[in-house]
Amino acid sequence: MATRQSVEEFLQRCEDVLRYGQEQITTARQQEHYNTTEYTDAQMQLEEATIDLAKLAQSCNGQQREQLHRMRLQLQQLQNDMTLDENIIQEYKL
Repeated sequence: MATRQSVEEFLQRCEDVLRYGQEQITTARQQEHYNTTEYTDAQMQLEEATIDLAKLAQSCNGQQREQLHRMRLQLQQLQNDMTLDENIIQEYKL
């Protein structure tokens, strides 16, 4: 069983990843281009957090799984937003 502290620390890590990803998407939208390195790094961090979340959820109780489920939805939404924005930005370059 996952400890309350380990789940809280993981959720904080996810919040940091979300914040970083949101900063990258905001920068890309303002400049109509994105810094490939940071943008890609943010996408990779989101993917890693999503994978780690699935692993952690296997050892959680119901309440913790619900918290992780809500976080997964946020991570996936930002991943989707970044993918869509990346495609739009690529179209501007054409």
